Amino acid sequence: MTGRPLDVLEETLGEDVTVQLKGGEMYSGVLAGYDQHMNLVIEEGENTTIIRGDNVVTIQP
Repeated sequence: MTGRPLDVLEETLGEDVTVQLKGGEMYSGVLAGYDQHMNLVIEEGENTTIIRGDNVVTIQP
C-alpha cells in the first residue's frame, strides 16, 4: 500500500471501511466512491452516506 491518501482510497474502493469523523461519529460500510477533496461515499446496506472530506479523522479497513 502506498502512502498517498488518494492512492490508499483507490486501493480500498469497494471494500468495507470504518470512518471516524472529527465529532467522534463512526460510519461503517463499503467505500463506494471519493473525489480529489477526499469527500467519501459510504454505502451501509440500503443507506448511502456522503461525508465531506475535511471532517474525516481516520479511515480504517
